[in-house]
Amino acid sequence: MERRFKVGVVGAGIAGLACAQTLRNNGVDVTVLEKSRGIGGRVATRRIDSGASFDHGAQYFTVTDAIFEKQVKLWCDLGVAGVWHGRIVSLQDGEFADLQEPRDRFIGVPTMNAIAQSLALDLDVRNDVTVQAVRLSNGKWQLRDATGTQHGPYDFVISTAPPLQTRTLLGDRSATVAGRVSEVRMAPCWAVLCEIGETMSVPYDAAFVHNSALSWIARNSSKIGRDASNCWVMHASPAWSQHHLEESADLIARTLIDEFWKVTLQPALTLTFVVAHRWRYALPIEPLPERFVIDLDTNLAACGDWCGGPRIEGAFLSGHAMANALLARL
Repeated sequence: MERRFKVGVVGAGIAGLACAQTLRNNGVDVTVLEKSRGIGGRVATRRIDSGASFDHGAQYFTVTDAIFEKQVKLWCDLGVAGVWHGRIVSLQDGEFADLQEPRDRFIGVPTMNAIAQSLALDLDVRNDVTVQAVRLSNGKWQLRDATGTQHGPYDFVISTAPPLQTRTLLGDRSATVAGRVSEVRMAPCWAVLCEIGETMSVPYDAAFVHNSALSWIARNSSKIGRDASNCWVMHASPAWSQHHLEESADLIARTLIDEFWKVTLQPALTLTFVVAHRWRYALPIEPLPERFVIDLDTNLAACGDWCGGPRIEGAFLSGHAMANALLARL
């Protein structure tokens, strides 16, 4: 294989970074184009003026696959991941019970985004690039961004964007990709981040919440390497998030904070910071059974956590499998 073979990867989430890193490690010239200022997708961390931080997207990750286990061990050895030893419970109507689960829950250190930063080392990642169109020119792919700038030429293009965005970007160019991604629906999630200015004493660090608009709450400061301030992250349930998808962030924050006090049986304490964040494409309702979608007639493909299994492990394995499938054909 000659190094001049060039691949363009759209999206610098875990799937895109895992794919690009695998290709790069095998001599392929890879460019990753990311619309945001940062990388990691839903493996996201927000810092505020007080110095506190919030993991407001993915909260942790687990391991079931040997390939991903090897990667997690590497992250742990590098110090960018570790086991979260917080007490996680099941919470309903003010009553809680410890989970009977033997598996470890891992987190990025000092933030969830640290694992994405590790994957991105030595990669050509270009931020603030919103790819809007793909065009075939002299047998190669050119990608045009929102500013009109052309990126390429690429021999192969892989989209790791959510299914609807991938369908919009590649659909007219590949019936194969369009047909498969059109089958996937994504559920949204409203997240609320708050910093509490008073002491809040609850005997757990995180909870799966039932019979509530909330599905998850977590004391972010209980994680390794985080600021010691009293910071909490809460996620609304997919159904509630969908029903309230277009409401204002301020209203969402007020509503879910009220629900937070209710489910934790706490009085309304003083908040020094609160904000709501909408994840429009948070979780695949029914992921595709395959790890990736590839069209060798057009040299277009797609992968992500909506292929073969959701969450961080699924995203990593999807990108890794996509890269190896392409390498096998070079």
